[in-house]
Amino acid sequence: MKKPITIVSFFLFLLLAGMAFGQQIAPKASLDKNRIIIGDQVKLLLEVECGSNDKVKFPLLPDSIAPFIEITERSKIDSVSAGVNRKKLFQEYTITSFDSGYHAIPAFPFEIHTNGLTSTVETNHMTLEVHTLPKLDSLMQALKGPIDIKAPYEAPLTFKEIAPWIFGTILVAGLLFLIWYALRKRKDNQPLFAIPQKPKEPAHVIALRELDRIKEEKIWQQGKTKLYYSELTTVLRQYINDRFDIQAMEQTSIETIAAFKYRRSLVDEKSFENLQRILTNADLVKFAKYEPLPDENNMALVDSYFFVNQTKIVEMTTPKEEVDDREGDDVIIK
Repeated sequence: MKKPITIVSFFLFLLLAGMAFGQQIAPKASLDKNRIIIGDQVKLLLEVECGSNDKVKFPLLPDSIAPFIEITERSKIDSVSAGVNRKKLFQEYTITSFDSGYHAIPAFPFEIHTNGLTSTVETNHMTLEVHTLPKLDSLMQALKGPIDIKAPYEAPLTFKEIAPWIFGTILVAGLLFLIWYALRKRKDNQPLFAIPQKPKEPAHVIALRELDRIKEEKIWQQGKTKLYYSELTTVLRQYINDRFDIQAMEQTSIETIAAFKYRRSLVDEKSFENLQRILTNADLVKFAKYEPLPDENNMALVDSYFFVNQTKIVEMTTPKEEVDDREGDDVIIK
C-alpha cells in the first residue's frame, strides 16, 4: 500500500518542481518600438532572469531572423544583479527592414540548466510594422497641420565668389580713369605718355663747347670771316637766351644790348663792354662788309670766352673729405 503512495508522491513532486521552474525562469523579447520607416533601425532586447547558480544558453540568431528582417549589429551577453541569489542576463540586437508591411518576429528558444534539470523555454512572439515614406500631405497632417515655408539658408560669401566682382570693378575704374586722362591730355595738347627728357646741360657748358669747336675749325683763317662772326654770335645769343631768359635769338644786336642796359644788374661792366664790342663788330662784318684785322678776330673769340666764364652760374659743391693714406694718422678735412 505504501508503494503506490510513494510513486504518486514522486510524480507530484516533479509536477510541482516543473511548475516552480516555469514560474521562476521566463525569457522574453522586446522592441524599443514596433513601428518604423523602411530602412530605419530598431533595438531588439533578449533577457532572462534566473538564479545565481543557473546556467542559461542564449539562442544563436542568424543574420536574418525573418524573411524581411536583418540583424545589423549585436552585443555581447551581459548580466546584472536582480536581488538575493538572482541575476538577469540580456543581449541586444540592432535590426532593420527594407520591405514594408507587417513582419512576424518568431519566438527565440533559451536552454536553461537549473538544479540538475535542463529545459528549453521560448520567448514571446512579436510583430514589426514597416512603413514607406509618407506623402507630403500625410506628413503635414502627421505634423499637426500645415507648416510655413522656410526662407532659403543664406550661406556666407567666399572670396572666390566675390573676386570676379572686385577685379571687374578695378578694371572698369582703371579704364574710366585712362579715358579721362587721355581726354585731359588731348585738351591740353599734350602727349598721352610723356617720355622723360634727358636733363639739359647748363648753358655755359654748351656755349664753351661750341666756342671750342669754332676755335678748332679756324674758320676766319680760311677766309670765311662772315661765317666766323655769324657762328660766334649765334653761340652767344643762344647762351643769353638760356642763361638770362632774354630772347636774343629773335632780337637784333641793338635790342639785345638794350635789354642788358635796362637790366644792368645782370652782368658787370666789363662783361657788358665785351658783349657790345662783339655784337657791334659782327654786324659790321655781316652787313657793312667790314674786314677786321686778325687780332680783332682773335679778340672776338677771347671776349666770347670771357663773357661766358664771367656770367655763368657756378654750382656750389661741398668740399670732399680727404683721407690721408698713412695708416694710424688722423683724418684731415680741408
